[in-house]
Amino acid sequence: MTPRKSPKAPPFCPNPKCSFHCGDTTSWRWVRNGTFTSGHSRRSTQRYICLDCGRSFSTRTFRSTYWLKRPDIFLKVARGLVSCSGFRQIAAGLEVSPQTVARHAARLGRQSLLFHEQMRPKKPVDEPLALDSFVSFTYSQFSPTHFHFAMGRSSHFAYGFTESQVRRSGTMTPAQRACREFLEGKFGRPDPKAREKDVAALLKIVGKGAVRIHLTTDEDQAYPRAIVRSKVPTDHSTISSKERRTTTNPLFASNLHDLQVRHGSSNHKRETIGFSKRVASSIERMWLHLAWKNYVKSFSEKTQGLTPAQRAGFTERKWTFRQLFRRRRFPKRIGLPERWKAHFEGTTATWGFGSGKRNPMVFAY
Repeated sequence: MTPRKSPKAPPFCPNPKCSFHCGDTTSWRWVRNGTFTSGHSRRSTQRYICLDCGRSFSTRTFRSTYWLKRPDIFLKVARGLVSCSGFRQIAAGLEVSPQTVARHAARLGRQSLLFHEQMRPKKPVDEPLALDSFVSFTYSQFSPTHFHFAMGRSSHFAYGFTESQVRRSGTMTPAQRACREFLEGKFGRPDPKAREKDVAALLKIVGKGAVRIHLTTDEDQAYPRAIVRSKVPTDHSTISSKERRTTTNPLFASNLHDLQVRHGSSNHKRETIGFSKRVASSIERMWLHLAWKNYVKSFSEKTQGLTPAQRAGFTERKWTFRQLFRRRRFPKRIGLPERWKAHFEGTTATWGFGSGKRNPMVFAY
């Protein structure tokens, strides 16, 4: 057994129901409660008891890998997911079960969301925004999913996203139309105003407190209605989606982001068998990709240099996955916008698949 020096004091009580979970911990009382050893490292871990709520916890409780049986593969899974590897490919390389990789991916997505919300400045946006939708599908091609991203036009910083499940459209064979009618008869037709509502929810989050935001979109008629619904003062300009997607295009930040998502995420490849089976899983992987793009990846592959978060002035350094996931973040201490709480809880239902309810992980969630 390798001895390890325990910290002088735990930072706060990890119990969300405890009065010392948030706020001032000056008068917080706790006691050490022995040590234990487990896992591959066989190192001694200090255990504590909160004298206010009685919850027992340890130094491991504050790590991103808390409660995971294979914490040694946590960062390897993160790197694989942003390098266009699917669950089964990562599992084969690490010699673990695909379900193990899926659990790690869900934890990575939730922690990425909390990290982004913690780092995202709460001051009004002071750069022009580009808003566009990345189109993919989950479960089957009869359940398209649109991910709406708000991007900084100059920094290429992704401020966040919301998702909409829509009705399948486009050219279909008679058999495909009959299948769509059968599915809609069984599960109901997706909300025709879903995109309008979800884009409005995104604008409320990104544009909170702004005197006026400058927004560029394509000519989709759902966007003007979403702006009106959001009640965010907006200067709205449009550009045809048929315009050349060069660096001079006002939507270049969104177009490039879509390209990077398609390039780096195996579940969004064209004609892939690695597509996400649940919307909640797709959302978690999208948050991991967003955190990687904003804080880890350099803006330019050739010259490297600053990340989008540095270009936007939101951080002074370039992060690594090890630094990003060094400690565990708690949702109650950070506070998530209402629309993103379902992203963290993984309760977004998948149309045609069923309920999005998940077994609650009381301590390790």
